Amino acid sequence: MFRWEVVDPGPGAAVGARQRLPWGKTVGLGVQHVVAMFGATFVFPVVMGLDPNLAILFSGLCTILFLVVCRNMVPSYLGTSAAFVGGVAAIRAAGGDSAAVTGAIMVSGLVLLAIGVFVHFAGARLVHTVLPPAVTGAVVMLIGFNLAPVVASVYWPVDQWSALLTATFLVCAAVLFRGFWGRIAVFLALVFGFVLSWLLDLVSGPITSCGGTDCTPAPHPRVSFDGLADAPWFGLPSGTLDDGVPVVHAPSFSLMFVLLVLPGVIALVAENLGHVKAVAEMTGEDLDPYMGRALGADGAATALASLFGGSPTTTYAENIGVMSATRVYSTAAYYVAAAVAILLGLCPKFGVLVGAIPGGVLGGITLVLYGMIALVGAKIWVENGVDFGEPRNLVGLAAGMVAGIGGVALDLGNGFELGGIALGTILVILYFHAVALRDRRSGTPGPAGTPAGQMVTRTDDGEAKETP
Repeated sequence: MFRWEVVDPGPGAAVGARQRLPWGKTVGLGVQHVVAMFGATFVFPVVMGLDPNLAILFSGLCTILFLVVCRNMVPSYLGTSAAFVGGVAAIRAAGGDSAAVTGAIMVSGLVLLAIGVFVHFAGARLVHTVLPPAVTGAVVMLIGFNLAPVVASVYWPVDQWSALLTATFLVCAAVLFRGFWGRIAVFLALVFGFVLSWLLDLVSGPITSCGGTDCTPAPHPRVSFDGLADAPWFGLPSGTLDDGVPVVHAPSFSLMFVLLVLPGVIALVAENLGHVKAVAEMTGEDLDPYMGRALGADGAATALASLFGGSPTTTYAENIGVMSATRVYSTAAYYVAAAVAILLGLCPKFGVLVGAIPGGVLGGITLVLYGMIALVGAKIWVENGVDFGEPRNLVGLAAGMVAGIGGVALDLGNGFELGGIALGTILVILYFHAVALRDRRSGTPGPAGTPAGQMVTRTDDGEAKETP
């Protein structure tokens, strides 16, 4: 499994998953993959209140785990997942600490692992039946929009003008920059906002704001490098998080908190299956036999990282974009990227530098990123031709969407409350299938006039094809 055919084709020629370029070029491609995943992989741990150094370290370890489980046939990088950010915000709003966060995420990882094992042996058809594109898109959308209050109340008030300028730069970079630079627009926006905040400190001095977590406005610098000089160059992640929990910690478990993050599993299932299909299309390989492995590996990786206080993982579209641009699909490059990430995770100075990211900069980045997460749900609807003229799609999704986005809660007694994303996801799934079941029993036509219970797909030339 660890023998790659060495090739060195001309520009534009593809390099397969089990092939590699000479090691010098492979190392260069591996570093490029690190840059592509870098921004989101350490921004999301900061947003969730977890340690970015530990997240970078486990992203490397978990990528190796993923590649081994998938037998080096699915070239993908496992970075920090955004699917759980909304659930984590809800846990912290309910008084949960970082141990409760990682405990809930760990259970979700084990659930995803179980789904992967099931899909590996039974096939992916049941997953598509329970979670059709209409449901998946709705869940992803409510996860993103549920995060809007976090931007408004936590990050934006720290420094509204830095946040606005950072968001503007991110939008412009994503649209105007071409090729590789456009793909790392988040990272470039982070650098821009960091430098901007540092210059503003030099020119106008400290800013008076609540500082994100401290609700009492007080003067403070936008950028603080306290502890950078004392931090060693090499060492395991250590110290404490903002809520007093050690960086490396054992998880704690609460059923209520687990239910708040479980909807993120649905997003991960959709994300992983979509990424495997995208890689299969690019490489020309039949990767259907590896779908269960990919799901299970991602679940195992998330559970492993959470066991030590790390962040949840997922396959990264950013790195798929790099492969699309370079046409190099070699898994050898991903092992190089994983090794570089592990080295960065073992550099405490790097951790202090990441911890100095100003809250206003995070406000600008999350303003765009959270909206993009939500609109990925709409993208799923569009790409799969979800017809909202159908009651199952319109009526079936409506109540769950409002419940999830609006933070509607259901008091079940004894201090147990089901609300927000968790309640919204449950209602979306139950109501959608209730209406769909009525349609099947009554013989109501599906989209494009197909009988209920059938799905319309499109061939490469756009011709409609009915699938049972």
